[in-house]
Amino acid sequence: MTSIAAEADDRNADWRDSLLGSMRELWEFRELFYYFAWRDIKVRYKQTVLGALWAIIQPLFTMLIFTFLFGKVAGISSDGIPRPLFYFSALVPWTYFSATVSNVSMTLLANSDLLTKIYFPRVVLPGSVALSGLLDFLIASTMLGVFFVYYEVAPGPNLLLWIPFTLALVALALGVGMFLAALNVKYRDIKYAVPFGIQLWLFVTPIIYPLNSIPHQYRLFFAINPLSGIIEGFRRSLIPGMAIEWGPATYSLAAAAAIFAIGSWFFNRSAKEFADYL
Repeated sequence: MTSIAAEADDRNADWRDSLLGSMRELWEFRELFYYFAWRDIKVRYKQTVLGALWAIIQPLFTMLIFTFLFGKVAGISSDGIPRPLFYFSALVPWTYFSATVSNVSMTLLANSDLLTKIYFPRVVLPGSVALSGLLDFLIASTMLGVFFVYYEVAPGPNLLLWIPFTLALVALALGVGMFLAALNVKYRDIKYAVPFGIQLWLFVTPIIYPLNSIPHQYRLFFAINPLSGIIEGFRRSLIPGMAIEWGPATYSLAAAAAIFAIGSWFFNRSAKEFADYL
């Protein structure tokens, strides 16, 4: 029993040291971290006509399609929220999540030449991708102000909950992305599996439908998805008088932190072997 407890303590210490080490290295190499983030932003909008407007166009046009197909044609409930606001408020965080997971999962392969030539903390690459994606997230979020004016909605103090939900969203996306990025170095099937997995993830996340519209016997299956409580939290924090479902929200916040810890630990543990496979 003593040896088992000691092994558990060693594993916990390993995870803790891995996380603290990642944070410490990010701070020590913060200038490089910011450089990579700025590079990603410039590459994204280089030689584009609309530039940063693409951050709004993607969720906006998806919202229009969802409003017509699932709102008008299928008649799926929007939980009493105006349908454009219902869909757009979920698509903004979903777009960030899906893009960040996809880009982070490919970041090591995309920078393979750099990784094999010089040393720098490998966590800088996925971290900079997550940071640069926040610019699109913030730009798209400003569009919500147009919906507030059009539907005469005055957000209440719950709007401040966007801050912890955004932190949870970043942690979840980064944790999943780092785990997949480390696997992608060894197993190149990952780059084909990620787009397929993200498509499936869309349908088990309450974006098209509210979580409380799921039949009770199936609700637990959907609630296990850590993104469910985050998306519902984003949506409900916009509308005054709508109560936050703290059960799913608390679970999602805790799950996001755990997934970030696991993804960071696995990424750092695998970092020594990246150059061998690249």
